[in-house]
Amino acid sequence: MVAGRMALAFHPGRYSCHYSWDHYDLLFNRLALAGRWLPDDERDWLANELQTELQTKKKIRDHTITQALCDRRVLLFAAAFFLVLSGALGNIYWIPTFVKRLSGFSDRGVTTLLIIPALIGIAGMLINGWHSDKTTERRLHTAIPLLVAGSMYALLIPARHNFALAISFLLLGSGFYYAFLPAFWSMPTMILSESAAAAGVGLINSTAQIGGLAGPYVIGVLNDRTQSLTASFGFIALVYVAAAGLILGLRIRDPLQASQGSTPD
Repeated sequence: MVAGRMALAFHPGRYSCHYSWDHYDLLFNRLALAGRWLPDDERDWLANELQTELQTKKKIRDHTITQALCDRRVLLFAAAFFLVLSGALGNIYWIPTFVKRLSGFSDRGVTTLLIIPALIGIAGMLINGWHSDKTTERRLHTAIPLLVAGSMYALLIPARHNFALAISFLLLGSGFYYAFLPAFWSMPTMILSESAAAAGVGLINSTAQIGGLAGPYVIGVLNDRTQSLTASFGFIALVYVAAAGLILGLRIRDPLQASQGSTPD
């Protein structure tokens, strides 16, 4: 057990790839067939939908693993998620310090306040994911939460001396970030399938973990050198907005909609 945990600690990227590779087929291709918890008619419908989507994606382009890893859109996904985790994990590790400095509350008071971003995040993921599915739109549902979160951190800089505004912007920015996740992770599988999707998701996640290492380090350096929270808030705002910009630069259509649009009446 200890050896396994040490391996995960030293090779997080490798295990991200292995997880994506080993479980993609189970999660996406065998879900309907293995879903004994579903009624027969619902299981058959789900299996048919997954098979139709897979065939449609292959008609548009059947990526090999190498092609998936070199695809411009996959690389942009990786770069965007790298930026997001740089800001998000930097914030997660440092937010107790941020709240403590802004509020002067006790440790218990700081802990109580930090429940708020978690609740906002849960609500944001559910609502944004539901609305993204309802409208079948992914790009804006990914970018807008990042832009809102980045804006909160940008507004936090001039408002840092106003306790009520500063805490509000900090907690809102910390919570809104999570809303982007459902729509973001649905996009790679709109262009990739099977082993190519597993490799692409592994690349995106593995690359992003480097950002998760770099972000907290950068914030620590900024805090030490400036003795102020301003630079840290600016860094988080910048990476969120930059990631949203990369997402907005992508042009990805739902394969089923693309297929229906190309079918003559």
